[in-house]
Amino acid sequence: MTSVSKHKSELINVLSQRGFLHQCTDIDKLDEFAAANVVTAYNGFDATADSLHVGHLLPIMMLRWIQKTGHRPIALIGGGTTKVGDPSGKEETRLLLDDVAINKNIASIQKTFEKLITFGEGKTDALLVNNAEWLDSLQYIPFLRDVGQHFTINRMLTMDSVRLRLDREQPLTFLEFNYMILQSYDFLELNKRYDCNLQTGGSDQWGNIVNGIELGRRVAKAELFGLTCPLITTSSGAKMGKTASGAVWLNEERLSAYDYYQYWRNTEDPDVGRFLRLFTELPLDETERLENLSGGEINEAKKILAFETTALLHGEPAAVAAQKTAELTFESGGTGDSLPRVDITETDLSEGISLVDALKLTNLCKSSGESRRLVAGGGAKINGEKIAEDSYVLQASDFSNGEMKLSSGKKRHAVITLS
Repeated sequence: MTSVSKHKSELINVLSQRGFLHQCTDIDKLDEFAAANVVTAYNGFDATADSLHVGHLLPIMMLRWIQKTGHRPIALIGGGTTKVGDPSGKEETRLLLDDVAINKNIASIQKTFEKLITFGEGKTDALLVNNAEWLDSLQYIPFLRDVGQHFTINRMLTMDSVRLRLDREQPLTFLEFNYMILQSYDFLELNKRYDCNLQTGGSDQWGNIVNGIELGRRVAKAELFGLTCPLITTSSGAKMGKTASGAVWLNEERLSAYDYYQYWRNTEDPDVGRFLRLFTELPLDETERLENLSGGEINEAKKILAFETTALLHGEPAAVAAQKTAELTFESGGTGDSLPRVDITETDLSEGISLVDALKLTNLCKSSGESRRLVAGGGAKINGEKIAEDSYVLQASDFSNGEMKLSSGKKRHAVITLS
């Protein structure tokens, strides 16, 4: 049954009922505050790539719900902290990016935020803030004197991001070791500049968040709160947002709307209800109904999950196109306009394109070795027909009306167009 409201504020009720709430520093006091005031809450995102991925979607959805329940979200871009690298959950030091690369990444990922939260000048309109505004101008010695004195090495060594790296005898640079201090300082600065009083994040950020709250109390006597969402894994234990073919990116330049749709369409049965609550805005009674479907009916729930998540990120027309392509591809044996497409010429075909090369050309496989393993395992198909020889060369007869469908297993397809 759908959980009954038990909190005073709509904010905490929504986050709790939909499964976002994992830890909170003082949930009763935050609940009281949110019931009587506009909460300003932030979540930080480093700009290590030109796109965020599905692993970032949960905290973005938290910011979205924060705004929808009458509060103000801040999406903090780590233009400064990206130069350091967050060691949380990392087994090795990240490659350091220069300012040009970081700024290029920021410009790209800003588009994702603009799709999911509303920015502007209103009381609850979101802010996009870059922590390079204050971190880039810090003077080292004054910063150590003013901020560093509030952190003990003893406690820093107990943080999971540090302890796990040391336990595995993996290098942790002094640069990375400073990350938690800089993140704590971010909270202090956001409180001073924007009256920000809540930091959100994944559960792996709990230690960093608590440090920021304590720094705010010691330096500015500020009453701050921290709230984390669970780190999501699938029911089989796989990390959210990772597939055999790589990360599930949020920018369409990195991953097509169709492939994004298919990622959600292939959700494992036990995860459907949970993902509907977290990653769509369907009413809870509807998510409960869909979660309780069984047998073949659960596939209808997966289609709804795929449609709603795709519409939220890429817009309803893209979701409709992806849905039609999926139906045509999987239920009617056709191709569909939204499948990834690669053009070749008559000359290319006459010169010879092997199946192994075709699989790489369409990004269904990343290497020749992967292509050969796919063929050997019986997963490579042309127009639905299994091809057992990796020496196979594409033929003109493989094309109908100038198109050929190439498949990797049952769920990944691409179209090669002859021009």
